[in-house]
Amino acid sequence: MTLRLSGGRRLQSPPGDTARPTAARVRQAVLNLLAAELPACRWLDLCCGSGVMACEALQRGAAEVVAIERDRRVASVARANLEAVAAGMGTPAPRVRVIQADARRWLASRAPDSGVGGRREADCLPAFERQTGRDGRPMDRGEQERPFDLIYCDPPWPAGLHGPLTEAVAREGWIQPGGTLVWECPSDAVPLPPAGWTLRDQRRYGGSTVVLLEPV
Repeated sequence: MTLRLSGGRRLQSPPGDTARPTAARVRQAVLNLLAAELPACRWLDLCCGSGVMACEALQRGAAEVVAIERDRRVASVARANLEAVAAGMGTPAPRVRVIQADARRWLASRAPDSGVGGRREADCLPAFERQTGRDGRPMDRGEQERPFDLIYCDPPWPAGLHGPLTEAVAREGWIQPGGTLVWECPSDAVPLPPAGWTLRDQRRYGGSTVVLLEPV
């Protein structure tokens, strides 16, 4: 499969059928809907796959991208794509982090300690799931806990994770007040927004539907 950004740049593709890259038509629609919010934003991509949607965000001016992908091989592809796009964005280059981790576990890993002397879940994660900066050094707690302006959520459709991931985003304080969370989901099974979220927009593009949610 040949994977290209809206500007024509070619990206690496995930091996086999391990990921379902967002279609070009859907990507363009999302970029148009978020055009005013993308410049200088902090973008979180949950279940990022090849990283193509996050790469599009970089091209539209995102200042920082964090991309989460569970599959090690796919995460490696996403890292290569995002770092290549970021390197071509001039100085200062946008900050890019790709974290190979389960999205639900990663979102929960920022929860406060449950008691005196307890350990946060992040301290119990395998080394490859701990969050590091681009230079490989561990990030401090304050830096890790900064919320995001825009969050893209496109988990494997059969997994039914749109609702649980969105609830975790709200519960753990991952989104800025006034921020937007975007679902890409199957048109024949669009989930209802969880409590605490309001529907900003919804658009259907063939078999894919894009849903924009805002925290109440």
